[in-house]
Amino acid sequence: MLFAVVLFAVAPFTLVAAEDGHAEAPKSQAEEIQEYSQHHLQDDHYFSLFTDKNAGKHYGFPLPVILIDNGLKVFSSAEFHHGEAVVEKDGQHYVLYHGKIYKTGADGTLTYDEHHHPTNEKPLDFSITKNVVGLLLATLLLFWGFLSLAKTYKKGPNALPTGLGRVLEPLVLYVRDEMAIPNIGHRYKEFMPYLLSVFFLIFVLNLLGLTPLGFNVTGNITVTLCLALFTFIITNVKGNKDYWKHIFWMPGVPVPFKFVLAPIEVLGMFTKPFSLMLRLFANITAGHSVVMGLIAIVYLFQQQLTVPGSIGVSLVLTLILTFLELLVAFLQAFIFTMLSSLFIGMAVEEHAHH
Repeated sequence: MLFAVVLFAVAPFTLVAAEDGHAEAPKSQAEEIQEYSQHHLQDDHYFSLFTDKNAGKHYGFPLPVILIDNGLKVFSSAEFHHGEAVVEKDGQHYVLYHGKIYKTGADGTLTYDEHHHPTNEKPLDFSITKNVVGLLLATLLLFWGFLSLAKTYKKGPNALPTGLGRVLEPLVLYVRDEMAIPNIGHRYKEFMPYLLSVFFLIFVLNLLGLTPLGFNVTGNITVTLCLALFTFIITNVKGNKDYWKHIFWMPGVPVPFKFVLAPIEVLGMFTKPFSLMLRLFANITAGHSVVMGLIAIVYLFQQQLTVPGSIGVSLVLTLILTFLELLVAFLQAFIFTMLSSLFIGMAVEEHAHH
């Protein structure tokens, strides 16, 4: 963790020092900081580790581009040269603009609307982006961890976990005893695979986001939307007749109020997954933004604090916030899983009839 903070704290200073002698008019510090932060938060077709703007070099590796546009087209994102080149495949031309691929003519011209958004047609994009790499890496780590834990249990019911299993088993029991059983009841085993999957996936992705690799998977709203939709689908597919009765014909209230409460309850069906999606996305994005802002102290306070002082202050504050982000990484996985188990429990709860 200390290596990650030092790397992110020193790298921006190195880039600024290199750009000071550039012949062209440089961007303002505020624009550079905003551009750097937005690039970190966004998905990308290229896995960038370091950029030397003075030399015009990007250090990292390209990722596969997979498009469906009058057939399957597969090529390396390196052909875009970080958005500077037009790629021609089977008579079709494509450009990369702000992380998205658009169809153009041979000259690579983009047309824009009044909000300066490209209006060019986009092909179906199934590319392996940086977020996809993060998901695949998290999946491999989870398979490795839980397969080792499963091997331990095959040895016998009293076998003690070893290695990574010693870390995973308490967390599995925590999800079962503190979330699934209290909120769902005797049917908890039916939903444990999903609850464990979503808890550990979010937790591992959040931890990967704190590494120098620059992943921000759970800070991508499409990812949190998919996770929230899984909770929404499971909740409503598994909901019993009492659950639907409480939504459309609330028992125990006067008939006129039933017609008033029904639209509110239907709206609540959608606001619950919406809150899951937005809470995870907003908290992770805010955490990454604040970390990037603290790193920006290296840029903004060099004159007031001197170069060593600005790096030191940035390092200390970023370290403190990074340890806080470790707590947030677990807390957001806990909250998402806890609320998912609560919503599922409300849907499968058996009400006493009198």
